[in-house]
Amino acid sequence: MKHAIRKEIRTKLSLLPEEERLRKSELIRVKLFRGREFRDARCVMWYVSTEEEVDTRRMIEETLRMGKRVCVPVVLKGSKKMVVSEIQESDILHKGCYGIYQPSDSSVDPVPLEEIDLVVVPGVAFDHGNVRLGRGHGYYDRFLCNLPKDVTTIGLAFDVQLVEKLPRDSHDVPVSKTITA
Repeated sequence: MKHAIRKEIRTKLSLLPEEERLRKSELIRVKLFRGREFRDARCVMWYVSTEEEVDTRRMIEETLRMGKRVCVPVVLKGSKKMVVSEIQESDILHKGCYGIYQPSDSSVDPVPLEEIDLVVVPGVAFDHGNVRLGRGHGYYDRFLCNLPKDVTTIGLAFDVQLVEKLPRDSHDVPVSKTITA
């Protein structure tokens, strides 16, 4: 079931014109940046977007300019783990596992989970109950279940990624909130 949903959403995403993707990413940025969770956050963990996702690269740059701490996920090769690394600039990121941009192994600057105020979470799909469907590797679910309970998690998605109800397994971790456009 999850595989079929991923395939359907990826098809919808592939049909989304680039200009619409950028316009909707900007609408999502405005909603996120106006929210109390973002305004109050001192340390924000961002995902680094791929071509089909809500564009976070501009948001990362703006967050850095605001003087907030910015960190990104780093997938550890050969393990099923993801760690968090602080970055000072986004141009130090290189293509890592699964084609996702992250700091090189030598430039990882670990951030304790207790120092993160907000985690911006990617997903292939989200539902109205904030259940998230990822890429199927489980990195974010394993990561999210280890976050302190008071850390806000926000999923970003285009409206074509929002579905009525997703199947949920016991290991699936919903986000606190989903922002769409």
